[in-house]
Amino acid sequence: LLAPTEMSSPSLKTGAYILIGVGALTMLMGFLGCLGAVNEIRCLLGLYFTCLMVILVTQVAAGLVIYFQKETLKEELSRIVGSLIKNYDPSNDDEKNLQDAWDYVQTQIACCGWTGAKDWENNEILINKSMTVYPCSCSNNSKDFDVDSHFCDLDVPVNGTATSADWPVHEQGCMDGVEKWLKDNLGVILGVCTGVAVIELLGMILSISLCKNIHSEDYTKVPKS
Repeated sequence: LLAPTEMSSPSLKTGAYILIGVGALTMLMGFLGCLGAVNEIRCLLGLYFTCLMVILVTQVAAGLVIYFQKETLKEELSRIVGSLIKNYDPSNDDEKNLQDAWDYVQTQIACCGWTGAKDWENNEILINKSMTVYPCSCSNNSKDFDVDSHFCDLDVPVNGTATSADWPVHEQGCMDGVEKWLKDNLGVILGVCTGVAVIELLGMILSISLCKNIHSEDYTKVPKS
């Protein structure tokens, strides 16, 4: 069975920690912003501005890392998915969520394996069954989507043995499928990212304006000698 440590990598762990940190910072930022605006507290508005700036810088840095380290990330994903496919076992409850997620990816993207269906020839269960079964989530036949089993039987086994070429599955690998999906939806992704960045910039501008207004009001309230 696949040990949990085999499914992890420094890059993915770092990414997960960054996402958790950004999520916590966003919640704190929203609370501070509301509190500072309602009670007109300059220091909280300043902290709100700082949090927004940190989040914006983090997003830009993450985008640059993904762009310049995309080959390294692709190699990491290839290793992780390869281990998942090789040790894929429906009876392993410890990895059930991860395996279900991979089945979902293969079904939604209409792909099979990372580079192709041949990746599944390394799976220990399929090897023991002489490749006469195949992953249902790879199937290009809609009737296989409704079965409860993770593996489907070949209708006509070839001399009791088979290869991935005999399976009724998608020819496209998930790596190519994901890249194609990203290219097809690049405009939407860039639009969402740009929209989020604009909202953050507007929040920063608004917090500065409120701070200036509060400062002006405090100055006018000071009694002149």
